[in-house]
Amino acid sequence: MHYFIMIKVQILKLLKERGRSKYWLYTQLGMSSSNFQKLADGKTTKISFEVLDALCDILECTPGDILTKE
Repeated sequence: MHYFIMIKVQILKLLKERGRSKYWLYTQLGMSSSNFQKLADGKTTKISFEVLDALCDILECTPGDILTKE
């Protein structure tokens, strides 16, 4: 049985709303640009609570602002 991941990461939307760049965010996270790009493009299948917590702190939002179910 195959499952389709229905939870999406909305990092790019949040960055646009805040007038911030991808470069700014991945340097704040201490993440490589390639790993960040996979996360931002929705090409990853998991996100750690540590990264989710850091995103919430940096973007001043909640996990519900970052993750959406489609």
